[in-house]
Amino acid sequence: MVSVAEVNAIAELLDEAARRRTPTPQLAARGHQLSVPEAYAVQAELIRRRERRGEQLVGIKMGFTSEAKRTQMGIADLIWGRLTDAMCLRSGARTSLADYIHPRIEPEVAFRLGRPLQGAVSRAEAAAAVEAVAPALEIIDSRYRDFRFSLADVIADNSSSAAVVVGEWRALPEELARLSIVMSFDGRAVQSGSTAAIMGDPLLSLVAAARLAGEAGLTLAPGWLVMAGGATAAESLAAPVQVSAEVEALGRVQIEVLA
Repeated sequence: MVSVAEVNAIAELLDEAARRRTPTPQLAARGHQLSVPEAYAVQAELIRRRERRGEQLVGIKMGFTSEAKRTQMGIADLIWGRLTDAMCLRSGARTSLADYIHPRIEPEVAFRLGRPLQGAVSRAEAAAAVEAVAPALEIIDSRYRDFRFSLADVIADNSSSAAVVVGEWRALPEELARLSIVMSFDGRAVQSGSTAAIMGDPLLSLVAAARLAGEAGLTLAPGWLVMAGGATAAESLAAPVQVSAEVEALGRVQIEVLA
């Protein structure tokens, strides 16, 4: 069992790595061996530090929603991270490469909740809680050197989340499980796929989000944002570049990345 002092020390290490844009070695290399619950304790403390600086918790993001990725990592379940208001960008906004260490970007689907969700819920209950859905992009940025990490490492590091870009909100369509997605850099397609890559159905990712957050005593609150997970492989970012994602039936979202 790690101590509270060790949890705080790891959270400070990761927080400073993000704030200074300086990568850190994996935790094991620093003598820290964490279980998954202990890694989530670090994540929670990491976000508490951001809240003490004035940020507000506004939702969560899901990770490893692809079965192929879970197989690659040798894990059976999804992971999740917390989102604050400072991490949220509107479509068309600008961000700077200087704000990250070694960022990557992936297209996603975002949900906005109109009702609370917690614990074991059905797909129908999850759908009923959705107030709106939008095309989205997530900028992921591991704080570990060379973008290499263990399962506990990535969970402690808030599941590599750095920023989210959300497009126009729309009513939940009848069909969400097989929508085409194309992500482009400066108008050139770099990744294409389907929302089916997100748990077979993005609403199943929302079901998992309620379960996993509930295990941590967290209720997904009305107004919160839930990022369903990557629909394609992530692409490394260079600058300058304009990144866009087109999601069938949901529309377009974009972000301009400056040097």
